[in-house]
Amino acid sequence: MAWELTPWRPFEFDRLRKEMDRLWDSFFEGRPGRRIKEEGEWLPSLDVAETKGDLIVKAELPGMDPKDIEISLTEGILTIKGEKKQEKEEKEEGYHLIERSYGSFARSIRLPKDVQSDKINASFKNGVLKVTLPKSEEAKKKEIKIKVE
Repeated sequence: MAWELTPWRPFEFDRLRKEMDRLWDSFFEGRPGRRIKEEGEWLPSLDVAETKGDLIVKAELPGMDPKDIEISLTEGILTIKGEKKQEKEEKEEGYHLIERSYGSFARSIRLPKDVQSDKINASFKNGVLKVTLPKSEEAKKKEIKIKVE
């Protein structure tokens, strides 16, 4: 049996690690609490809450201008999209660390209830977008009381 020496290529390990990360992320994709972030991709965090009369969606959009945010509702799917633009510095300074994310994003969620699309309200305060979606009258009446014996 002949032994062969193969040169060590650290970049192959790096490629393998990235592929494993990609596979791991794809396994969790779409599950609550897991956000997949690729280079150049930014996904804001969302909260979806329900009151007696409304569905409330909040999105963290720090540093954004409300003019750069677009909200739409199509067939029960709420979509929030926009672009967070990078601040331009006049000074030429060398950065040691950049962790803030920039770029385009789009988040779509299927709403759990029917809403009155003509009464949707959106507000933006302190970097948080709040979308209030009043439930339709039918959605409000779908409460079922179950007798426990």
